[in-house]
Amino acid sequence: MTAPDPDQSNPTPSIQDASHAAESFGSSAAARLDEVASSPEAGNASSEDSPELQALKAAALEKRPGTVRDILNDPITSHMKTAAPLLRGDQTVSEALDMVRSSTDVGRVVYFYVVDQSRRLQGVVPTRKLLLSPTSTKIADIMSERMITISSSATVLEACELFTRHKLLAFPVVDNEFKVLGAIDVDLYTEEIQAIDRRQDSDDLFQLIGVHLSGAAQNNARLAFVGRFPWLLCNVLGGMLSALIADAYQDISTLAVVAPWIALVTALAESVSIQSVSLALQALHGQSPKGTFARHLRMELIVGLLLGGACGLVVGIVAWLWKGSLIVALSLMLGIVGGVVMSAGIGLSMPFMLKLFRRDPQLASGPIALALSDVVTLLCYFNLGRWLLG
Repeated sequence: MTAPDPDQSNPTPSIQDASHAAESFGSSAAARLDEVASSPEAGNASSEDSPELQALKAAALEKRPGTVRDILNDPITSHMKTAAPLLRGDQTVSEALDMVRSSTDVGRVVYFYVVDQSRRLQGVVPTRKLLLSPTSTKIADIMSERMITISSSATVLEACELFTRHKLLAFPVVDNEFKVLGAIDVDLYTEEIQAIDRRQDSDDLFQLIGVHLSGAAQNNARLAFVGRFPWLLCNVLGGMLSALIADAYQDISTLAVVAPWIALVTALAESVSIQSVSLALQALHGQSPKGTFARHLRMELIVGLLLGGACGLVVGIVAWLWKGSLIVALSLMLGIVGGVVMSAGIGLSMPFMLKLFRRDPQLASGPIALALSDVVTLLCYFNLGRWLLG
């Protein structure tokens, strides 16, 4: 996905939330049509499918399983419609309208997309703006270059979350070269979410801690165990590594001015790490992990530095008043800052890395990020303690 996200703070909607939203989405979308028509965040949808689009759908549908989880992970290419007619920036409004009238595969048009000679997306024109603009006006002069697009590798879940978040009526589907492949409209949201809600075996999304509710609810104890135990191993491994680190630094970890603060230092790092995981999962919905990682990582490291500095300062003052040692307070403060910054980076990076390697980031990011955060935080804290207190 490539677009400015106006609401990064919104939580990811659950299937239940989305189902209730789907029931009222028609009236909500209609109420916003005037606003959407002039918005830069626009899309398009048609009912006729080109042969190329039909081939993409057929390939995707061959792999389409029937469980709720698989419906949510269904490729968006099996649902998209043609985005024709595609406009060009050098056309006039009159020429564009003539082309629309003569086109044979025009369905329900909400937005018109502007492309170059290679079908690369250049902008979007709301239908009302096209109809009301002077006929001699160039399309390039009335199109908006700010768009929300969805990648051809996105899933039904990611598309539905876009509809929930942005309340738009359609989104263009683009490939890695930003070429328009088709469009998805609000029908996908309403039909798929309501179909999921009607199923007897309806599940919630994967939980961040790595437990799938269908596994937890199984009457079969063995299946429930198999679904949950692998992710507990991440915590077991992280705890064992932390114990080995504490043993290796026993000259520091057993000091009366260090040991009481270990739980606090790791707890702060874990909290920031899981917050970063949540933000990364939200940022990844419908987006490629390649294009936005550096920007998100830079921002999260800055935020981590601010969070670590604020928490470290508070805890350091308390330690100084309690223990009466400025060196102890400094060691604790720097340990918290270092642990929080590194944990923020780990929490943000883990979902991106898992998605890059085509693994489900919602299932594994939390346990792995927490285990790594504990390890790097203890290493940072103990090494600073050895340096300053040794």
